[in-house]
Amino acid sequence: MSLIKLYGMPMATCTVRVLLCLEEVGAKYELVPISMPTGEHKSPAHLARNPFGQIPALEDGDLTFFESRAIARYVLRKFKGQGPDLLKEGNLSESAMVDVWLEVEAHQYNPAISPIVYQSLILPRMYAGTPDQTIIDTNLEKLKKVLDVYEARLSKSKYLAGDFFSLADLSHFSYTKYFMATPYASVFDSYPHVKAWWEDFTSRPAFKKVAAGMAPQQ
Repeated sequence: MSLIKLYGMPMATCTVRVLLCLEEVGAKYELVPISMPTGEHKSPAHLARNPFGQIPALEDGDLTFFESRAIARYVLRKFKGQGPDLLKEGNLSESAMVDVWLEVEAHQYNPAISPIVYQSLILPRMYAGTPDQTIIDTNLEKLKKVLDVYEARLSKSKYLAGDFFSLADLSHFSYTKYFMATPYASVFDSYPHVKAWWEDFTSRPAFKKVAAGMAPQQ
């Protein structure tokens, strides 16, 4: 059986989502580096894997596809029983709550936190650009409103979908990890349940291993 090949960058947020899933289930895989600074993600070879010229893409035998959230679900289904059940698909109500908070992450949390990370870390460090403080401030206010909801939720359950760790929690890791390297990390201090949630799941061995590969962008 051929190894799963994941095409991406170990410090890229969407690649990190998949790497965490692979590590959580103990899958054997090969990370094939794709250099975005050199434009490799727009090369004909990579466009054949992802026609949008983005990362990551996954190759498993004859199957090649893209979109990190879809890849994450695929990995967890393929290796079901080999690691923690992060989708809870055997329980209708629990899987519904996993889906709810995955949607919240994608449509509420990510759009608020990602511009802050981009302006604070990526723009100045990778492109020598000047951060736009207006964009940062606007999105900090959006993030605080989202965190208000998270604080209320996490005051009632240990994790977002319930008293069990799931893909819904995992999917928050990469952008939050980078956010904690910005000057605005202290925002989390105002949300004790959110901060405890973050500290809890980032202590997992898989997260520590993947986080080590994110270091170059910090």
